[in-house]
Amino acid sequence: MKVLIVEDETSSYQNLKAILAETYPEMEVVGNTESVESTVEWLTTQPRPDLILMDVHLSDGSAFEIFNQMEVDVPIIFTTAYDQYALEAFKVNSIDYLLKPVKTIDVKRAIEKFHRLTSADVTGYLSRMLRLTPAPQYVSTLLIPHRGTLLPVSTNDISYIYTTDKNTVVCLTDGQQHLYPKSLEALKTLLPPHQFFRANKQFIVNRNSVKNITVWFDNRLLLTLNIQTPEQLFVSKNKAAEFKEWMTN
Repeated sequence: MKVLIVEDETSSYQNLKAILAETYPEMEVVGNTESVESTVEWLTTQPRPDLILMDVHLSDGSAFEIFNQMEVDVPIIFTTAYDQYALEAFKVNSIDYLLKPVKTIDVKRAIEKFHRLTSADVTGYLSRMLRLTPAPQYVSTLLIPHRGTLLPVSTNDISYIYTTDKNTVVCLTDGQQHLYPKSLEALKTLLPPHQFFRANKQFIVNRNSVKNITVWFDNRLLLTLNIQTPEQLFVSKNKAAEFKEWMTN
């Protein structure tokens, strides 16, 4: 049996992996993802696992955002530190949950329950689990730390966001630049997707800032914005079609 572990805390991942190795040596942990973005990418590019053990809180947001981006047809056991009210929801709608810190006896309970399920049971759980998915919430203003204060910046005033050397820089349409304490992955979950696009690993761009689009020789797209960027801004050929659809819709 192949298992994917979705967990952003190294100690929790190692603990869970050790419990599985000791209790169910026939299980193979085929991957570990730490964010919504990396989990969606893994599930869309790798062979389907038999089971997912998934933490609710990931490095770039709630695990339920995964279900807003794709259809997941793999049985899931959640790990969580949610309060009792939320645990009751998990009990009804998910196959099972593991309350942190995860213990061996709880893993055994969850896996044994999973083994008893029929395919119809799994389908029913996955269908009901969508009820737990919160509607996405997007911001219209970022509060940017600036000289001991918090500077309110409207998302309409952001031209692009750039990351390099582990620093994230918010670049405004008037040319101002501000360091921001969150990663591009985290910002992507906050910004309205109709207005902002993750062009590549280093850039998020505002639709209204795109001045010109040049088709490059390898089918990449070279974007020219209304202000200068620190390096050429390319959309990869794998994202080119998605970007053009986003721009036109």
